[in-house]
Amino acid sequence: MAFVLIGFMGAGKSAAAVELAAALGERSFDTDALLAERFGHSVAAEFELHGEHAFRAAEEQLACELLASARPEEVIALGGGSVLSGRVREALARGHVTVLLEVSAGTAWERVRDDVRAEAQTRPLARERDAFAALHAERAPLYESLADAVLMEHRRGAMERVAPSLRALRKLPAATRLVWAAASPSAGEAGEYPVLAGAGLLAGAGAWLLEAWPPAGARSRAFCVTDERVGPLYAGLLGGLAATATLSPGERSKTLASAERVWQAMVEAGLTRADHVLALGGGVVGDLAGFCAATYQRGVPVVQIPTTLVAQVDSAYGGKTGVDLPQAKNYVGAYHQPAGVLVDPDTLATLPPAELAAGWVEVAKTALIAGGGLWQRVAAGEEVDAAMILACARTKLAVVAEDERDGGRRQVLNLGHTVGHAIETATGYRRYRHGEAVGLGLLAALRLSGQEQLRELARELMLARGLPVALDDDLEQESLEAIISALAKDKKRVGEKVPFVLVRAPGQVEFGCELEPRQVRAAIEELAA
Repeated sequence: MAFVLIGFMGAGKSAAAVELAAALGERSFDTDALLAERFGHSVAAEFELHGEHAFRAAEEQLACELLASARPEEVIALGGGSVLSGRVREALARGHVTVLLEVSAGTAWERVRDDVRAEAQTRPLARERDAFAALHAERAPLYESLADAVLMEHRRGAMERVAPSLRALRKLPAATRLVWAAASPSAGEAGEYPVLAGAGLLAGAGAWLLEAWPPAGARSRAFCVTDERVGPLYAGLLGGLAATATLSPGERSKTLASAERVWQAMVEAGLTRADHVLALGGGVVGDLAGFCAATYQRGVPVVQIPTTLVAQVDSAYGGKTGVDLPQAKNYVGAYHQPAGVLVDPDTLATLPPAELAAGWVEVAKTALIAGGGLWQRVAAGEEVDAAMILACARTKLAVVAEDERDGGRRQVLNLGHTVGHAIETATGYRRYRHGEAVGLGLLAALRLSGQEQLRELARELMLARGLPVALDDDLEQESLEAIISALAKDKKRVGEKVPFVLVRAPGQVEFGCELEPRQVRAAIEELAA
């Protein structure tokens, strides 16, 4: 059926519909333009002459006509308020692919005001900024509930690159969702990539998808990097592989020595820059495989296939790759955006409970950054589901789109990680899972933020999942000093002080906060008390 573009005013639906239709070789329709033709005057004039109720009735009728008669792959751009109609929502559910063009309230306001100035006319629902922002917030959940695909902050010219992934989406199970990650200004097209998420993707469509999906390319061979636990479970679902490099599971494999073994295996397989890497596993595999892809022959594409919760909600996105040194975590690495991400929540069923609990910490961290509905779900103790995983991914992707290389806002994603990484380093990457260490770091960060109620809530939620809320009793004073020493080597350090990420309230997180050493020591000592 048709591809139907929805979203708030100013999202760029009209231009995107023309672009997408051209890429698909089909026709496009714009309900606002067609309504203006029927009225014989502008939409704004119709509001003035007959009121919003009459306009909505005409809009509903036209939208339902178009959706009922659309040919496969035709493109329809609906007006921002069209989906308020129950009839329109029912028509959308009859096999159409609904594509949400996401836009922030601020960006939408600026675009709409520019349109108004250029056309010397008013938009009836864009006359007062606070009311405009309130309407944006009111409609956002409805748009998201209808979307089969989300294009984050769509940029003109991107639809030609998006089109193949939308075509692939039509052939996948109905529950599959597509998120098109937007590029940061510094990354350009290299920072754009598709994320496909849905239960059963690997078992039901893994081999076909990785052959037909745009990141692979017609003649590209796949080289798989996985570990001894994940490989036997899922590598066979990926179709023909040129070769596979298998690591020992766990953080201890995230080393330059392991990277060298992977590079050597790539050479032996005859891998070229026309080929691509599949990173099949958790955060360690994703970071290491991405680093090897970034550096082999100065860069080959990598498709991330995360199989752990921490990877599905966080580490598979954003392009950070690297390995650890004995002195510090993630000290050697490169930014290398994935060519795509394939998320199958069914893979979480094979994880032990402790691993799922550790991954939950990244969900909590992301929810504190996002605030709103995501935090409300986490704070209520709800279990992680596919919708929550995708919400976390979108939160991270939105942050990365603003700042790819940690020059500013991306640093908020380090919430809890500053102390957490120091704990991992000081204990030799053996004592705590990554999520467990970050959980302890999150408690320290909330203490340093002065957020006592939030800290207590986080502590209760962690205890309910069997996560540690204090350092192990048998850690000696030397270990405490080692944590503080490792903290001083944090890779985000600029000058003498390590910047911290602090929480003012859920959804209000600040980066680059400098603290006195005695404050930091006290927060770490409290974890050991």
